[in-house]
Amino acid sequence: MAGIAPNVLSQRLRTLEQHGVVVASPYSERPPRFVYQLTAAGAELAGALRLLAQWGAGQSPDTVEPLRHAPCGTPLEARWYCPTCAQVEGDTTAEDAVRFL
Repeated sequence: MAGIAPNVLSQRLRTLEQHGVVVASPYSERPPRFVYQLTAAGAELAGALRLLAQWGAGQSPDTVEPLRHAPCGTPLEARWYCPTCAQVEGDTTAEDAVRFL
């Protein structure tokens, strides 16, 4: 992998595994190789990281391509969603968001 030293990548993956973000499954014994998959907690974290990336892209002076809906190409927007009621909240303020927590 270009751009990151193998020992640094290995250490970061071990740390993510120790924190329950990923799980490693061996797919080769010689040489030992692993495939890494997100755990349920990792998938939740990935959603939060996508939101932070979207926010950061909006703060950047450089033009960064937003995440887009694959079928139609429309830029995606983050919304508060209640899985019990299956409803999306409208323009939620930061104060409302804290109330949800």
